[in-house]
Amino acid sequence: MFGGEVSELVQRLRTPESGLLGQVVRFVVNGCMTAFVYLLSTTLLALVVGLPFEIALAIGFSLAVAVNFTLHRGFVWVHDEEFALPFHHQFGRYLLLACTQYGLTALSVALLPSALGLPTEVVYLATALLLTPVNFVVFRLGIFHARTTKGSGDVAGSESLSR
Repeated sequence: MFGGEVSELVQRLRTPESGLLGQVVRFVVNGCMTAFVYLLSTTLLALVVGLPFEIALAIGFSLAVAVNFTLHRGFVWVHDEEFALPFHHQFGRYLLLACTQYGLTALSVALLPSALGLPTEVVYLATALLLTPVNFVVFRLGIFHARTTKGSGDVAGSESLSR
């Protein structure tokens, strides 16, 4: 019986009815899958194919961005309504956020380790941990949000799992 309940919960988390909890779970899954693609593709291109690391890194990053955006659009932010923004506006905002995150991360690891007396890796991880919930909110409310029906008062994803 336990396996059936887990399977039912997983199926429910993949639907719009899963609400905020489902979005958070799918967001985390997307992040893990994107990190896997980024690390694996960069490593394979550098170590197995023999590309210079900088080129492998650029290709791996590009693949990760493509996978991440695609999963956000088709998996993380599922809802019954159409997206409020057309594809090209979503992609433009997504790239702006990605570049902003990269800039903030680069700035923090350039300035904060010496100012705080912390290792660069600690600052990097702390920055990533701080930016992750910000990204979630911006994605949810400003990039991948659903078109709301006039007068419904409902915001996409506001349903709970308890239904």
